[in-house]
Amino acid sequence: MAAAQAAAAARPCFMDPEAAAKCSITVSSRQTIHFSHHRPQLCTLSMNGCHGDSHLPLGTVETRSFPAVPSPSLALDRLSSAILKSNPPPSSSGIIRLQVPIQQQIEAIDWLYAQDQFLPRCFFSGRCQTGHFSDLSIDYTNGNDQNQSKHKLVSVAGVGSAVFFQDVHPFSYRHWKSLKRFLSTECPLIRAYGAIRFDARANISSEWEAFGYFYFMVPQVEFDELEEGSMLATTIAWDRALSWTLRDAIDALKATLHQISSVVLKLQRHVPWTLMLRNNNIPCKTYWDLAVNRALQKIRSDSALFKVVLARSSRVITATDIDPIAWFCLQPPNAPAFFGNTPEQLFHRKWLGITSEALAGTRARGESMPEDLQIELELLSSPKDHLEFTIVQESIQRKLENVCDSVQIEPKKEIRKFPRVQLLYAKLAGRLRSEDDEFEILSSLHPSPAVYGFPTEEARVLVAETEILDRGMYEGPVGWFGGGESEFAVGIRSALVEKGLGVMIYAGTGVVEGSNASLEWDELELKISQLSKLLKLEVPLEIKS
Repeated sequence: MAAAQAAAAARPCFMDPEAAAKCSITVSSRQTIHFSHHRPQLCTLSMNGCHGDSHLPLGTVETRSFPAVPSPSLALDRLSSAILKSNPPPSSSGIIRLQVPIQQQIEAIDWLYAQDQFLPRCFFSGRCQTGHFSDLSIDYTNGNDQNQSKHKLVSVAGVGSAVFFQDVHPFSYRHWKSLKRFLSTECPLIRAYGAIRFDARANISSEWEAFGYFYFMVPQVEFDELEEGSMLATTIAWDRALSWTLRDAIDALKATLHQISSVVLKLQRHVPWTLMLRNNNIPCKTYWDLAVNRALQKIRSDSALFKVVLARSSRVITATDIDPIAWFCLQPPNAPAFFGNTPEQLFHRKWLGITSEALAGTRARGESMPEDLQIELELLSSPKDHLEFTIVQESIQRKLENVCDSVQIEPKKEIRKFPRVQLLYAKLAGRLRSEDDEFEILSSLHPSPAVYGFPTEEARVLVAETEILDRGMYEGPVGWFGGGESEFAVGIRSALVEKGLGVMIYAGTGVVEGSNASLEWDELELKISQLSKLLKLEVPLEIKS
């Protein structure tokens, strides 16, 4: 075991394809799922921005916009031509985005499907409660027209990395500064998309190895879906101090553009059901009952511990492959795809304004309006769910008050309904004293009592002693950093998928005084079933019976 841990710590870089492909680390008592990585098409690897000098500004940070064109193929031609004709800047470091608006609305997910398994890749879409991905408006005219046509961003798909960020150490203030070095308020669409591990102190199991402690990427080629149009963009980044020159960046981008497909077909929205051949829960029901009862004993005997969140993974083997592109998707080189449909915002920052959400308690939607209302009333009146919700809301409020002069809560408690579930909900808003407080907010809001428990440290110790799975990026921060704006969600309602090897679905539930092991298991079944339905997973009749 010690040798395995030492080997993991000694890896020079998680992005090394050979090292990342060796999924063989098994540590502690946690059960490890071994993914034997198929090798999809890899874009040329770029530089790791974490290795740069975070205190040294880039010499060039620029966005260049070109006139709108009618189709993706013309946009690709325009970008390829611009790269060949561009005059190279003299600076030794920089980042440049070239973007071409497209005069038709094309869904970003359709474009990504056409790119034939390029890695790394990412896809981020508007969360279902906001309706759009960002409040950012796009200026098609580059500021030269009094009647500017502006469109809100809906979804973003990207392949390749102009620069990526990953380290063998947990995400820290230094890493955040290294990442922000490549971002600017003058270039708001240059963004780093990615995710951070749920618990940096937990050992990394093989299925999560290629993600490392965190993984962020600025896409090399990006497709932006807008409310009334689209945009194709390329980004190049370089830093001679990292032995990655402008010529290296241009050559890598040319190689990627040569393989980009400009033929985008409309996807079929009626996905056929996929037969589930086998389902393996970690932990099993017997171990789960023991874990919940142990947690309840700890809560009753330890006056400091009010709540702990325990998780489960369900490994589903399917008759046919599941495509991982969904609501958010992140897939580094030589890794499974992490994807999901999270309803829970960790925080959204725009300039100094910041918002967060408290969500707790999960109930299914009713099959009729009267039944749905009855379930809503039961959730609102449940003492157990009210306790969970109050713990989450008050914790977020205290953390925001540390970096904001005041915090407003509106609504204080109501039901938020989603297509398949409903939860208790509150929205909190404040104003940061400094944009540098963004890292403080990220590191303090995560983990929240909704995903770990309360108090955090007491809950962490119990989870470490009890759980036999590695949550990886599940329940960790997933989202993006930008120059003047950033948004992160909590990576719940999520899964890992590898072609040919099925899907691993994650779910968790809060244990407080009054919890019942069997009822908490039923809540896990509900949460996992919701993602299973979205993935169109069908249980055979012989398994159902």
